[in-house]
Amino acid sequence: MSEPVLLLEKDGPVASLTLNRPKQFNALDEELRAELRAVVGKLDADDEIRIVILKGNGRGFCAGADLAGGLDHPLSKHIDREYKPALVGIAESPKIWIAQVHGTAAGIGAAFAMNCDFVTMADSATIYMAFAAISLIPDGGNTQLLLQNMGYHRALQTVLEGRKVPAQECLDCGIANKLFSEEELDAKTLEWAHSLASGAPLAMTAAKKLLRSVGAMNYGDAISTEGEAQTPLAHSDDFQEGVQAFFDKRKPVFTGK
Repeated sequence: MSEPVLLLEKDGPVASLTLNRPKQFNALDEELRAELRAVVGKLDADDEIRIVILKGNGRGFCAGADLAGGLDHPLSKHIDREYKPALVGIAESPKIWIAQVHGTAAGIGAAFAMNCDFVTMADSATIYMAFAAISLIPDGGNTQLLLQNMGYHRALQTVLEGRKVPAQECLDCGIANKLFSEEELDAKTLEWAHSLASGAPLAMTAAKKLLRSVGAMNYGDAISTEGEAQTPLAHSDDFQEGVQAFFDKRKPVFTGK
C-alpha cells in the first residue's frame, strides 16, 4: 500500500497536518487536494483540537500545484473547485492554524502558508512566487496576502520578478511570526502551539474572525462589530473562570464553554 499523502497526528489540543509527497516536494495533486478539503471540516468538528500545524515532509513545505498532471480548464473553475474550499475553510475555521515552513513554500503552496493565522519559518526558508517563470499570475489569494503584508510596491515587485522572499524579510514585513533554525523548527513550533492552546478558545476564534473582517470596515462599524462579538464571550464560562483566576492569582483553565 502507498503512504498517505496527508498525515494527521494529535498531541492533546494540537493537531499536526503533514503534506506527505516528499519526492514531489509536496506538490498538490488531485489526491492531496481532496484530502486537504476533507480534513478542514474534520478538524473543525473536533472539540479537543484548538491549534492546527500545517507542515511538509521532506526538503520543503510545498512546491505548489502539481503540474505533471496538467491543468484543468477553465482554470478559474479548477481553482474554485480544487483549492478554494480548503483555503477558505482555513480562513474561516474556528481553530488557529500555524504554517510551519521549511525549504520553500512556492506557488499556491505559498498561499496555503500565508493564509494560515500564524507562520513559523526556518531561517533558511523562502516564500516563492513561482508564477512569473511560467507566464502566470499568483492565485489562491496570493495577491491579497502579499498586498496585506508587503504593501503595493513590494508585492508587485515580488510578483513580477518571481521572487523568493527570504525568511528574514518575511519576518520583517509581517508574513512570518517567528524564525527558528531548521533543526529547531519542529519542536519550537509545537511548543508555541501548546502555549497558544492554553488560551481561551472562544476568544481566539472571535479574534480571528474579527481580524479577518475589520480591515474592510470603517472605524465605527469595527467598534460595533467588536461589541457584538464581545457580548456572548462575556456570558461564557471561560469569562467567569478568567475573572476568578485573576482574583485567585492563578492561571486560568479554559474549557471553550
